[in-house]
Amino acid sequence: MSRPPLMIDPRVARALEAGAPVVALESTIITHGMPFPQNFETALAVEAAVREGGAQPATIAILDGGLAVGLTPEDLERLARIGSAAAKASRRDVAAVTVAGGTAGTTVATTMQIAEMVGISIFATGGIGGVHRGAEDSFDISADLVELARTQVAVVCAGAKSILDIPKTLEMLETKGVPVLGYRTDDFPAFYVRSSGEPVEYRYEEPEQIAAVIKRHFVLDGSGGVVVANPIPEAHALQTKEVATIIETAVAEAAQSGISGKDVTPYLLQHLFERTDGRSLDANIALVKNNARLAAEISVALAELRRTPPR
Repeated sequence: MSRPPLMIDPRVARALEAGAPVVALESTIITHGMPFPQNFETALAVEAAVREGGAQPATIAILDGGLAVGLTPEDLERLARIGSAAAKASRRDVAAVTVAGGTAGTTVATTMQIAEMVGISIFATGGIGGVHRGAEDSFDISADLVELARTQVAVVCAGAKSILDIPKTLEMLETKGVPVLGYRTDDFPAFYVRSSGEPVEYRYEEPEQIAAVIKRHFVLDGSGGVVVANPIPEAHALQTKEVATIIETAVAEAAQSGISGKDVTPYLLQHLFERTDGRSLDANIALVKNNARLAAEISVALAELRRTPPR
């Protein structure tokens, strides 16, 4: 059997053919990350931020069994209205969803997979998945980390979600040989908060410096992806202590209610939304747009480096 149909938007195809900057965007934030209409409005705003930064946005999803790279506004609205009724496709799900002719939002792992397939090197998202709290018992580790180890795509993110075990997440990234680059920060961010309390090994002040590291990493034998850690803008950040308290309470309540596995994350995020009076959603929107802007700048710099003959 052949690969699933690949549907590349003409604007994205032209940009890739010309070696112009392109930024991949995931779609689970549309289908599973926010309610309608905020999800649709955010999708449009994130694409606009990429364009303002000088790059072509390429939102990736599975539509009617095909791998879609670059969506029309109509496609985005359709996904936004379907919401969580759509599948949530990680790498393991792609074959089953496409054979069934299904529609799905793509996770970080699957967006990376499809982006690399078509030659997109830079990807903006909210936060990467990681090692879940209690993973020593549940073995709950996100496929995002495995994908980062083998797929040559740089992921611009606001770190990992506060609900994860961030020290173990960073340890696994190190074990898998994935560089973590801090953009104007010495600390690894934790999604809604600017610092997890864990350091990053490498800090850079300019997108051009990050682009140079990405370009060099990708030519090394056996290298995979790169994580670019970009803290949420200070004006939109939540307080570390507030988030930690809410999460600890929610984790305990989830355990008492028998909530486990893939159901834990949406439960904790909903808990955060309710306990912060919706401020966590505002923070989520702000950080995704911020990551899109930085990803566009890095993509522009990387495209220029690739056009420059080696000395």
